[in-house]
Amino acid sequence: MKKLLLAFAAAVLLAGCGVGSYTVVSGRADEGFISFVTDKFMPVRVIIGDKEYNISSVKHKAYRKDRKIKQTSKNTVRVAPGTQEVLVLHGKDTLYSKKLFVSASEHRIIEL
Repeated sequence: MKKLLLAFAAAVLLAGCGVGSYTVVSGRADEGFISFVTDKFMPVRVIIGDKEYNISSVKHKAYRKDRKIKQTSKNTVRVAPGTQEVLVLHGKDTLYSKKLFVSASEHRIIEL
């Protein structure tokens, strides 16, 4: 009887021991993306808030609404989620000027 009680107590004590605490975090990335498409390939200057980016647009015929365009550092700008003031310039011409709301992990495509 003593052995059975001792074995039961040992099993309860050993089963209650943890090797640490584990945390699992998942969800969306805390950034959004804005890509630009035009009729022809052209370099554009993008001003979002107080940051300025020099990127190249993607040709419009390569973009279809049912297909995602390739996101690279040459045609896509990463932005923080929230309302952003977006200004796109080509030389001295203003191609696009608007306030946009971009949510987390959203990919906005702007046709110029």
